[in-house]
Amino acid sequence: MEFFDNYKKLFGATFLLFLGLTLLVAILPALHNQKNNAPLPNAEVLSDDAAKGKAVFIANGCVACHTQQVRNVDMDKTWGSRPSIAADYAGIHRTDIWRNTATLMGTERTGPDLTNIGTRQPSLEWNLVHLYNPRIVVKESIMPAYPWMFTIKAEPAQGDVVVNVPEEFLKGKAGKVVATRQALQLVAYLQSLKQTPLPDGRPVPEFLYKREVKQTAAAGGEVQGLDGAALYATNCQSCHQANGEGLKGAFPSLKDSKIVLDDDPQTMVDIIMNGYSGREKEGFPPMPAVGTDNNLSAEEIAAIMNHEKTSWGNNAKQVTAEQIKEIIDAVKVKAN
Repeated sequence: MEFFDNYKKLFGATFLLFLGLTLLVAILPALHNQKNNAPLPNAEVLSDDAAKGKAVFIANGCVACHTQQVRNVDMDKTWGSRPSIAADYAGIHRTDIWRNTATLMGTERTGPDLTNIGTRQPSLEWNLVHLYNPRIVVKESIMPAYPWMFTIKAEPAQGDVVVNVPEEFLKGKAGKVVATRQALQLVAYLQSLKQTPLPDGRPVPEFLYKREVKQTAAAGGEVQGLDGAALYATNCQSCHQANGEGLKGAFPSLKDSKIVLDDDPQTMVDIIMNGYSGREKEGFPPMPAVGTDNNLSAEEIAAIMNHEKTSWGNNAKQVTAEQIKEIIDAVKVKAN
């Protein structure tokens, strides 16, 4: 009991215990990880704008709602092509002596994981519109808007990046919405977030839970066992909207679209698998290769296409998974 009555010994022992635990639990494992892990050989270094955008990301508390980690569980398969590994984070260094950035991995998914967002949603236009007001592109979004990262100009200057904001979201303000340098830097950082492929010959970690491919053959081209509306909402809706009408001047409408209504699905499959930049002359940004980037199966693509072909007043000939599989093989050869 004398030990407990002597506050100097008691607090001294407590301090030494705390110091020892810190050394064993935090410092030694960190030094071990630093010594035995390095960025993947083909990992890209952040550009100057992306590095500044990372600081904006941290300053605005984005890490509070978004993670950057693909865990080895079934629900995370949509965020990346593989589970995260230690090398994915080896290039993350302290901001300075006082601030660490390891928390970029995050702990909460109020919003989606951002590990591969640069591949899933690479569009500059979409990201800027979403940053100005997320409800413009995702009606149900609870993410806060960041209008202070934009300015309103009556006459934008040459070189200004004008953001296509629908009138109802301008709240009576006149002029054009222009992205500030800070907004462009933040988007540059988001566009840089891409899961680095592992070097050839290195085994790719597999998910513990295998994706189930359900039966899809059915009379009339209907894809059984897959929810085309849900797949559309996950992979397409953020740009083309729930009503299929897109956003004027930003994302094309799928309602009454000649490509969607075409009885020959090859062009539509080609766009889904390889992306499309041909509409730039019409004022639309390039479309990413959603099917390839999101590792969609022929069954899933067929379900999405049939949803688009039969929704919003569209009444086009539906497709089968077998038909789409043949076209996917053909367009892959074409792309190569």
